[in-house]
Amino acid sequence: MMRRTHDDTPLFMISVAAELSGMHPQTLRLYERRGLVTPQRTAGHTRRYSQRDVQRLQRIQELTELGLNLVGVEYLLAMEEQLAEMQRRVETLEQRLELAAETLRCEVERVERAHRAELVPLCRGQVVHIGRRRRHV
Repeated sequence: MMRRTHDDTPLFMISVAAELSGMHPQTLRLYERRGLVTPQRTAGHTRRYSQRDVQRLQRIQELTELGLNLVGVEYLLAMEEQLAEMQRRVETLEQRLELAAETLRCEVERVERAHRAELVPLCRGQVVHIGRRRRHV
């Protein structure tokens, strides 16, 4: 579920949103029917567009001016949303990875500090046998 931000606050009536996006109000109604934009509704069922809705309408207009039809626009917007979600997931995973790496570094340092007292320096070339001696029967 997306967190509500200032950009999501429903502020604009359809006439204002149409003017801000450079479109006719009927075009906004068509885009709503197609599911390209979903304005919120007041208790009296009046459409209210947010700043994010207006930005989306502007993006739709850019894409149609590039020659995409509405099916292409729908497809591209869905792909952009998927990409944005994947980028958010990658950022979250990178943060978790950095935290895990730092935790691991700290643990390695702790273990190294704990074992330093147990290490005994040896002279070069000295051979030390570690382990149990074999008994000959």
